Amino acid sequence: MLKIRELTKTYGSSIQALKGISLDVPPGVFGLLGPNGAGKTTLMKILATLLEPDAGTVEINGFDVIIQKDKARRLLGYLPQDFGLYPTLTAEQMLDYFAKLKGVTDKRQRRDLIDALFERVNLSDARKQRLGGFSGGMRQRLGIAQALIGQPQLIIVDEPTAGLDPEERIRFHNLLAETAGEDAVVILSTHIVADVSSLCSQMAVIRRGAILASITPQQAIDQLKESVWEATVPREQVAALKSRYQVISSQMVGGQARLRVISKGVRPSEEFKPATPVLEDYYFDLVNQRERAS
Repeated sequence: MLKIRELTKTYGSSIQALKGISLDVPPGVFGLLGPNGAGKTTLMKILATLLEPDAGTVEINGFDVIIQKDKARRLLGYLPQDFGLYPTLTAEQMLDYFAKLKGVTDKRQRRDLIDALFERVNLSDARKQRLGGFSGGMRQRLGIAQALIGQPQLIIVDEPTAGLDPEERIRFHNLLAETAGEDAVVILSTHIVADVSSLCSQMAVIRRGAILASITPQQAIDQLKESVWEATVPREQVAALKSRYQVISSQMVGGQARLRVISKGVRPSEEFKPATPVLEDYYFDLVNQRERAS
């Protein structure tokens, strides 16, 4: 269990990136969902011992992550948003380097570990390839491989699927799901709702440095049961409908607008038909509510 209590972080004199963040994160894949600039990366860097908070505590399995950094790093696997690679090194050389950094000093043990990691992330055939020729998905799979060195209890992945094509995103989803064992906490920080919906058993929504909700994806969807309606209307009607109803999303399709609105138990108007709620509806509704209140 990862326990985060009252974390705050301010940059300069006025940019408050985190505003008293508190979360209990159980084993499994936990989604931290929020728009760009919400504070996700700041929180991930604090958990990864790369950034000092102004106040608050972080504890995993009895270790104080902020005070006992050296011990915490032995429990940690980290795939940052910008995972730098040396383009002239081979994948095998890169993993060997990371294994040395993580204290695997025995050459035979290191070789066996690297063999197992390449097999796990399906990169065995590319182990002799130079990293400058890796695709985005291959880079991310290598990033997960290095994060798994040392059997970490806390694995942090920050915006891992941004820029991946659909096939690589599915492959990465499967890999991340397999990574989450019974004891490891895997935190997935993302602005992509589909990643959380596909992977996470628990989630939190962060906006402007504050946690808006901590919930399971299914609980979030259940809150909108019989409350989501959809209609496809001419573009010129959109402004009037937005002024009358609680519109959560609007998408142009074939020159017309597909609107999804929240209306609890009551059909908004004849154009609208009942729609099955999805996690994206919950997320947009929650964020829009806070935007209207601020």
